[in-house]
Amino acid sequence: MNNSSSNAKPVLIFPAGMPRSLEYLERCLRTGQDVIGSSSLAYDVAKSRYPDWAHLPYITDPAFSDALVTLINQYKVGAIYTPNVVAWSYLNRMLPVIAPDVPLVNASPISEEVSGYKAATRRGLQMLEKPLSLASSVKQLPCASELELSTLFRHATIIPGMCDDEKIGALCEIARHSVAGDIVEIGSAYGKSAFVLARLAQLHHTGPLLCVDPWQSEFTVQHDAAGLLDSLVNEFDNDEILRVFEMSLLPYSNGKINYLRLPSTEAVRHYATERDVTTSAFGTTTYCGQIAILHIDGNHSYEAARADVDAWSGHVLPGGWIVIDDYVWPYGDGPQRVGDEFLNENKHRLSCAFVMGTALFLQLH
Repeated sequence: MNNSSSNAKPVLIFPAGMPRSLEYLERCLRTGQDVIGSSSLAYDVAKSRYPDWAHLPYITDPAFSDALVTLINQYKVGAIYTPNVVAWSYLNRMLPVIAPDVPLVNASPISEEVSGYKAATRRGLQMLEKPLSLASSVKQLPCASELELSTLFRHATIIPGMCDDEKIGALCEIARHSVAGDIVEIGSAYGKSAFVLARLAQLHHTGPLLCVDPWQSEFTVQHDAAGLLDSLVNEFDNDEILRVFEMSLLPYSNGKINYLRLPSTEAVRHYATERDVTTSAFGTTTYCGQIAILHIDGNHSYEAARADVDAWSGHVLPGGWIVIDDYVWPYGDGPQRVGDEFLNENKHRLSCAFVMGTALFLQLH
């Protein structure tokens, strides 16, 4: 038996080799929860990944129930996890009879597997029912369909990141109130907001997406007020984050997505003088050199955020947008100071300005 720090009774994972079973296993191992893997296969390649293992007959075998009760008693099993629809249905009916003190720890796999899609559908419908009214200087394009919006929210949910639904909703609206041109994002991390921007650009024929991020620890020091964020800098593997970004965006690229692994103030020199960006992941993408939507979500220190705005805002087209993320930010006021300064210095150039979620949205005229 695995000697963990947890006092909880072990959880039986059955069938133990399914992808969701292995995900649940990793979660248990991270929290110190004792687990037992089980399968009905004579040889299951997942066996080596479990600290304890027990064989069970197939659920169609008349001996299954007795074998399960024996296993529960032998290992003092406290609960069972199963992502298998048939096994879950059977155990949901039989456990109250054969082992009333042993619950299933997960809801029906059918409900679990589609819950994210249902939530995304609800969000897509809400967008259509309550669109954000904008006093934009650009004639609006038709709204995306319910299916397109629902798909956008669903796929965005899968990618790690901090882009909330309110901000995604606002991005959906400004994308259809924008001129055509390049989409540039400063600070992409795993690629959540980058995906949203790229997909919206495809829906509204805006232009290609360029992501700018050094993906290096030295550029992620935020100088946040309490030092809470800066204390985590060395916890992240930036090469891994970039790989997740590539995996998240590659299926949607179609030659319209690329990145520069450079600090923002260096990348702008490339953007100003070169039309093409080439990477091994995305090939070559050609940009027009004029920005329709500029999303600034890089280092949040005042100095870095100000440098990003100063370096890139001059490339934004009339009718284009500047989005300063984390204008409302609990760890400091860098983005807000920069946003307020830009507002005050460029009042004559702005046709629309609002805050949605935590981001400041500005449209130039």
